[in-house]
Parts: sequence; structure tokens; C-alpha cells
Amino acid sequence: MVGRDILSYHPRWADADVFADYVRSVRADAHEDTPRPEGRVPATTLWYVDGDTYLGRIAVRHRATPRLLEWGGHIGYDVRPSARRRGHATAMLRAALPVAAGLGIDPVLVTCDPDNVASRKVIEACGGAYEDERCGKLRFWIRTRPELMVSQVGGRSLGIPGGHANVHLFKSPTESAPSDPS
Repeated sequence: MVGRDILSYHPRWADADVFADYVRSVRADAHEDTPRPEGRVPATTLWYVDGDTYLGRIAVRHRATPRLLEWGGHIGYDVRPSARRRGHATAMLRAALPVAAGLGIDPVLVTCDPDNVASRKVIEACGGAYEDERCGKLRFWIRTRPELMVSQVGGRSLGIPGGHANVHLFKSPTESAPSDPS
């Protein structure tokens, strides 16, 4: 998802109209009636930002197809390379669990590559229970029940615990474009 977005929009994100089109496409992807390629499902994308600096994104897929149950799971995330190894992925995944719960998904499936030790640690830190390896992916299930969730702060942003007081996930970005995500 992010790779596709970067290829399509990155060179033009500085243009306000192009960025607005991008935001509309990201928001539309959460709607059931939005046309999408075969096999893709609606997904709510949350951006992780600190002020106007983009740190990463997390997508919560509204349901799992047979392929997603084997390979991709309900949640996918990434953190920009310059912001990695600072706890952002763990905070993002924790903060996205209430979104999944709000969609009626409990538990969520999160997958990672077998050699991605950092991602495995993130998933396990968020309560991920290892099930097995399929199609070259490790599969973990995470409960989204209320006692495992962070609380919602303000209308659109989800507060990030663990010393990230000024960093938020935004469901409906309306502010100016975050900084270059590379």
C-alpha cells in the first residue's frame, strides 16, 4: 500500500491539490462502496505524525479475505527509515487496536516476515500470540478487547502512550501535508 502510494504520489506531494487528491483517495479506501481491485478490502489508514513530520502509517483492513488470512492479516504498518528503532511501531499498533475493535474485529491477525525480528518484537509487545508460519509469513493474533486498548484522545487523534505525548495517529488528515515520508 505505501509503496504504491509513494510511486504514485511522492514526487508531487508538495502540490496542495495533488496532496488533497491523495488524502481523498486514502479516506475513500475506508468506504465499502469505493471501487477497488479484486481481492482488496476496505481499510482505514492512520498516519503517525509528530507536528508536521510524517513518521509512519498503519492500515486496518476491515475484514480478511482467504489470502489475507494466509499472508497479510488485518493490520499492516510501516515506519519511515529515519524514525525506526524508537518505539513508534509499537505505539502505532497499540493505538490501532481500538480502531479494529470499533470495526468488530477481535482478535486481529498481524503477520511479518520470519527474518523481521523488529516487527515480531512489536507484535509480541502488543500482545501478539504466535500461531504458525504460512506462505512465508509468521502469523500472530492480538486481542482488541477494551482492557488491552489505549484510550481515545480528542475527536480524530488517538493518543500514543509511552512518552510520545506530542505524537498522534490521524484518521482524517485535514492539516497541511506531513513532511516527505522518505
